[in-house]
Amino acid sequence: MPESGHGARSILPLVAEDLGYAVAGRRLLNGVSFEIGPGPCTVILGPNGAGKTLTLRLCHGLLQPTHGRVGWRGPGRAEAAREQAMVFQRPVLLRRSVAANVDYALRLRGLPRDERRERAAEALDHTGLAALAGRAALSLSVGEQQRLALARAWALRPQVLFLDEPTASLDPGATGAVESTMRAIRASGTKLVMTTHDLGQARRLGDAVLFLHQGRLVENSSSDAFFEQPSSPEGKAFVRGELLW
Repeated sequence: MPESGHGARSILPLVAEDLGYAVAGRRLLNGVSFEIGPGPCTVILGPNGAGKTLTLRLCHGLLQPTHGRVGWRGPGRAEAAREQAMVFQRPVLLRRSVAANVDYALRLRGLPRDERRERAAEALDHTGLAALAGRAALSLSVGEQQRLALARAWALRPQVLFLDEPTASLDPGATGAVESTMRAIRASGTKLVMTTHDLGQARRLGDAVLFLHQGRLVENSSSDAFFEQPSSPEGKAFVRGELLW
């Protein structure tokens, strides 16, 4: 798979400044600031309700913060939007074939037919789905559907790929296949920013950790530092597997 970004200038780092989000007066995220730079994979961790998915959606631009800002280096919002993609916990697939799902995303980007066909074939081959190209996407197993969502995103060659709990509902075998695809995407030059509830997965894939608790950023460190010696009581409890409220 060719490298991501078509040689476009890097949109990284992503910078969040005093990021906040409230609904009906209730603050779900408050005063969160961080910078995500180049590197293989940043993992956003925290207990349920910490604000992980919300942070991911704000970074991707699906939601607008009620306080603070999210910005990319240099490019305007439209240019940055073309250089990123997102895969959700439950993939949203079209009632079309596997290949047509990938083609549709590329067509929305305005790519010519021959290039769409080439990119779709590459993405399906690299995710182990080439033999299923003609199958109805909704007939695939849950794990295969998640790999199709990854293939569709990968075909866009994004500089940054956001992943929200990509293996949350998968068995160990399907999880291994999805993680293998994620490693391949990472190796192609795409920056991964992901949420996960799986500490083992975070250790395997992450090189940096943002740890959230009750809507606040508690730790921002390398993966090794977080798992070996968390700096906060909440981080220490989380790594030990204790419940946090």
